[in-house]
Amino acid sequence: MSATSATSKVVTEGGALSHVNFRVRCETLGHGEAVYLVEEGDASMQKIIPLYTTAAAYPWYHTLQPLTIGLPRNEQDLKNPNNHYFRYRYAVHRGGKFHRYENESDAPSQKDVGGDSDTAMDIGSEDDEKNDDLIVYHQMPLRLFANRESYVVNDVLGKTTGPPDIDHIRLETHTSEGRTSSIASMHSRNASFGQSTSFTGISNKGSTSTLKPASSARKKAVGFAPPPPPYHRPKAAAALQNIHLNSTDGLVVVSAFLPVVLHRTDAGKWSADWDYEALLSMQTHLRVTRIGVVKWRGWHGNFGMTDKKHASPEAAGVPVNERHLVDECLRPFNCVPVWMDTKVFGEMYNGFCKSVLWPVLHNVTSVYSTQKDLKEKNPGGDFQNSDQEQFSEVSMDDVEKGPIHGGHGRERELWSAYNTVNRKFAEVVVQHFNEGDLVWINGFHLLILPSYLTRRIPMAKVGIFLHTPFPSSEIFRTLWCREDLLRGMLNADQVGFHLFEYARHFLTCCRRLLGLNYGMIPDASGGHTLAIDTNGRHVAVTSIHAGIEPHVLNQVVDHVSTKAEAATIRSRFHGKTVFLAIDRLESLKGIPLKLLALQNFLKQYPEYVGKIILIQIGISAFERGSDYDQTKNEVEQLVKRINDKWPGSIQFQECSESNMRLQQRMVLMRAADVVVVTPIRDGLNLLPLEFTMAHHDALTPAGLADKRKRGLCILSEFASCTRVMRGALHVNPWKVSELATSFHQALTMTDDERTRRVQCSIEFVSRVTTQRWALAVLMDLKGVQKSHNPIQYSGAGLGLGYRILGMDVGFVSLDFSKVAKAFKNARSRLILLDYGGTITANDNLDSLYRFKMVKERKTHSNPTGAMINTIKELCADKKNTVFVVSGKERHSLTKLLGDIPRLGLAAEHGMFISWPTPKASEKRQWETLVPITDTTWRALASAVMEVYTSRTHGSYIEETEMKVLWQYRDADLEFGYVQARELEDHLSNVLRSFPVDILHGGVQEGGYVEVRPKGVNKGMLAMKVIKNFPSLSQVNKVEFALVLGDDHCDEPMLSVMRQIGRRVTDARLLKKGDDPLPDLPASLTLVDVSGCDDYLAPNLEVFTCTVGKKPSAAANYLRDVTEVQELLDALKKAASRDQKYYSAVNLQDFSQENTAVQNTLHRFDNTLAGASIKRHSSLGSLSSGVGMYGSDQKVSANLGEYLGGFDDVAEEDDNIFF
Repeated sequence: MSATSATSKVVTEGGALSHVNFRVRCETLGHGEAVYLVEEGDASMQKIIPLYTTAAAYPWYHTLQPLTIGLPRNEQDLKNPNNHYFRYRYAVHRGGKFHRYENESDAPSQKDVGGDSDTAMDIGSEDDEKNDDLIVYHQMPLRLFANRESYVVNDVLGKTTGPPDIDHIRLETHTSEGRTSSIASMHSRNASFGQSTSFTGISNKGSTSTLKPASSARKKAVGFAPPPPPYHRPKAAAALQNIHLNSTDGLVVVSAFLPVVLHRTDAGKWSADWDYEALLSMQTHLRVTRIGVVKWRGWHGNFGMTDKKHASPEAAGVPVNERHLVDECLRPFNCVPVWMDTKVFGEMYNGFCKSVLWPVLHNVTSVYSTQKDLKEKNPGGDFQNSDQEQFSEVSMDDVEKGPIHGGHGRERELWSAYNTVNRKFAEVVVQHFNEGDLVWINGFHLLILPSYLTRRIPMAKVGIFLHTPFPSSEIFRTLWCREDLLRGMLNADQVGFHLFEYARHFLTCCRRLLGLNYGMIPDASGGHTLAIDTNGRHVAVTSIHAGIEPHVLNQVVDHVSTKAEAATIRSRFHGKTVFLAIDRLESLKGIPLKLLALQNFLKQYPEYVGKIILIQIGISAFERGSDYDQTKNEVEQLVKRINDKWPGSIQFQECSESNMRLQQRMVLMRAADVVVVTPIRDGLNLLPLEFTMAHHDALTPAGLADKRKRGLCILSEFASCTRVMRGALHVNPWKVSELATSFHQALTMTDDERTRRVQCSIEFVSRVTTQRWALAVLMDLKGVQKSHNPIQYSGAGLGLGYRILGMDVGFVSLDFSKVAKAFKNARSRLILLDYGGTITANDNLDSLYRFKMVKERKTHSNPTGAMINTIKELCADKKNTVFVVSGKERHSLTKLLGDIPRLGLAAEHGMFISWPTPKASEKRQWETLVPITDTTWRALASAVMEVYTSRTHGSYIEETEMKVLWQYRDADLEFGYVQARELEDHLSNVLRSFPVDILHGGVQEGGYVEVRPKGVNKGMLAMKVIKNFPSLSQVNKVEFALVLGDDHCDEPMLSVMRQIGRRVTDARLLKKGDDPLPDLPASLTLVDVSGCDDYLAPNLEVFTCTVGKKPSAAANYLRDVTEVQELLDALKKAASRDQKYYSAVNLQDFSQENTAVQNTLHRFDNTLAGASIKRHSSLGSLSSGVGMYGSDQKVSANLGEYLGGFDDVAEEDDNIFF
């Protein structure tokens, strides 16, 4: 069975031969399965050849060594047809034993080979075809091989038709060493090929091969994938990557309920089956772990239902002492049950999800108490019931009777249960998560689950998909827990919806309630993805509608019992057109509207009385409480009224969900001619898709033979599938007359129009399957650009306010000791401090406070006395050059900080500069960063802004000496942003001839449009300060720089200084011959800082820091203004310690002319002698420089070098002031 001994039966001694390696693409192999090559005639499998794969090469399997295949030697051999081909097939072994041969279901369809991924996740049948006569072999024409040459044959498991794909490996020599080298190159090629291919399509091998043939002859193009046209990618696209899913990918699917059905015998034995009706029950080749609550006796957690049969909590859920048996039962299904208290889960599901979230997600507000609640609060009150009886579901279109919203009382208990269940799910997910797995959450029951997962596994790619609608922001904002729910969803990396309409509402909620921006961003594959920008992260938003599994439904529809029962129903209503409706008994399904429309239709068209019948199936919805009772009563009354007037027009029947499974539904759908689905608001509803598949043969000759006009759908425009079922009749259920007209249109439609509509519906249902939907969503999730380095993602916030911040790698809290050490070693230091948010509280955080400052000239918040004293002491040190850089006006800074000697001030983002003055009594002199030549643009800008202020409520104009600013932070976010964009364009045209910059700050930056002189920002100011440094300091070059800021206005200064520091560091490393540092983050805006080179010391240390843990151009962060105070105090103490304490060894560095130091040393020695204390060897002859270790001992040249040699001691000393 070894590959080395394998030769073809055609080989004869001394004959021609070729060396062939085999590669086969296997996408359907499961865990523990292997593939072998079997030659024709080797039925006993004595010469099978194993094929191997690696993580990089998967799904390609290859032989380790080439097979030696004999070629026909002469004309006599060619006369034998069996010698024209080498025939073989592949066998699949499981657990080391033969399992089956390859079959057609193993291969992707031709559509998939072309690049479509519709059926890429289909699992092939495992029927063993052990009859050799039924097996189709791969056959390889031997005429394509040359003597003593090497080849690679590329196959696809299960695909035996068409010519093989052969690569000719031309060898320069035929020595064993040369062939070994060629084979090694070939295996290298295999690995690279595997990385560039996927199960979604076969890539062109020529574009990924690393093997270079010695000859320029073109290889035989006989492959199953035609080579694509030549395409040269631009250099910028070199980093793009192909996103693929294969069996090595792990997937954790989380849903409220597991897609399995449990059975228990009287003897206590448990068994399980897949619930094929569940959307997530699809089978795939991925390594899937499903997590959820199990269903048994209806469903686990049915405590609290209004149905008397299920009122006992003891009857709900799996018994505690048998849960371990259920665990073992579900283990082969890779399903992990989540066990919890039945009452808690019932409160979460029935109480919070169905009573609070469900109405809101379906655009229904809960603003009125029920009549029952009013009577309980006013037992003696007199209430009239006549209006209540008429105030039916038809008129209460936007009012949901239920608990009043608010975070107290009963709703707080339900919210607590919701949190408890999500927390329990998070524990189970973390236990079964493996690094690299995708986590896919499904359903609105687990909206805050990502918040709990990001704390434990921040590196995981988490997606959440909602199968319900998402309401507009005006409805969603009525929830008291709205921010917690939105932040929970945004802690995922991808949020999915079935329709873009729902995604648009979600985006609007994030913008209006959280102030976040969204837009299209480049993705890893070269396209663009809709995403929300939150805390330095991008959360992808996907909208893909789900489908059904046609092959599963076809099996049910074509079953003999289904056809027989459908024929029985047809015989009962012979000669009638059967309309079918299957709905849950709740107000959102719009059943009363449908019945009223039928009533109007029969009134308007009496000739159809007795010719049509509506079969209305009502599924009990006990969890909806009073809504279910009211809807049921109203439906029964309408049915009775219509049947009394037109007998036999409606057949209404109520049943439980367990009695209306897929088999029962398909019988009714097969018997019906038209299906009517008219909800007033609905999410995923697969009933129209199932009905279309039930009549998939309606357009075939056999289907047309029964003369039935069947297969048409009447759909409400408020159902999600309306957007994809283009062949259906779309109606507005609120317009009863239009709905009644649709009945008549369905009955009188021409055959040509019906054919086109049915064909359109069948095309969509057949093409968009559940597996294609899941594949598309998971591909988007895997394509999310997320670093596996947990340092890049940092958590912030408490409780459900916890969120993940996307940081640059290495973005950590500022190390005080490192800053202090560099501060002590430097002879010239530059300190740049922002004002608001850095050395004092930020006034911009409060919109009302800022408006008062602008309109009433209210004073800004002032720095504390301790902060001012610290700044004064830092300025007193002649080694320091300190600047306060603010966006405020000159008079404000002068009033607050103008009396501090040697303090530089920069007002209005650096436009006005006051250089440090040695005396406080001197009047501040100001100069401008750029020359002011023409200010007529200010009047023009103000006039244009006045127009937008008059039509944008909540906006106002702010003018300073330098800029004119239009604020819309208090306006409606969406309208204000639109107006700001229009204003920006308007100003660009009006002021195009003026030297000004027009800046637009988004909602997160405060919401403004600003016009300022061109080239004014804090980054340009920092460069100007450095260029003027020789006139500000005793040393001409900067050796230490500390830059502190807190908001977007400080980012240019932080970015410029960080680039300056990196430029000096790179030059230092280059001089030493060390490797350069990694590139700066792409978020930094690169500018030319080379003009500062002459003013920078080679040993310059730059520290950039933002206040607040948030994405920034800075390299480090401080948490708040208090930490800024602590840092500056530490530097102040470091400076004072530097002047006060001296080392005896360090004193020899001082000049001999310094008499004060010489006297100090003389007195120090005399003191030691007078006290008869033995002098330590380190206090020996300072002039000789010889210590106890001899003349070769190195003496520190300065204090910095001395301290640098005693790191441990320095750390202990640092604790004095840290």
